[in-house]
Amino acid sequence: METVRLDKWLWAARFFKTRALAKKAVEGGKVQYNGARAKTSKNVELGALIKVPQGWDIWEVEVLSLSDQRRGAPEARALYQETEGSQVRREREAERRRLANQAMQQPAHRPDKKQRRELQRLQRQGEE
Repeated sequence: METVRLDKWLWAARFFKTRALAKKAVEGGKVQYNGARAKTSKNVELGALIKVPQGWDIWEVEVLSLSDQRRGAPEARALYQETEGSQVRREREAERRRLANQAMQQPAHRPDKKQRRELQRLQRQGEE
């Protein structure tokens, strides 16, 4: 494999479900290639650092291999290696989110009709 476009590599490495989503992320400036914005047609090089958003997290990976074909997940993981700093940051952020969700108290049940009316009345009074 000589050259692979950035959007194809991101799709083959399973960061995005479709090439269209990969292309949209790259064009939107969400993906950084060696610390800078890149175009979808940028040729990926071995050893390049790519930052890719995935939900709440941002993956920082080093390119180990090139492929323009989407294969199974184990083969896709062989295309890159996540940096140690990225892995620590993702785990720390996941733990922070988990603790924040535990701190929020969920109501025991949904409000009934009378309680909803009281809530709506209070909201209307707050707006006036």
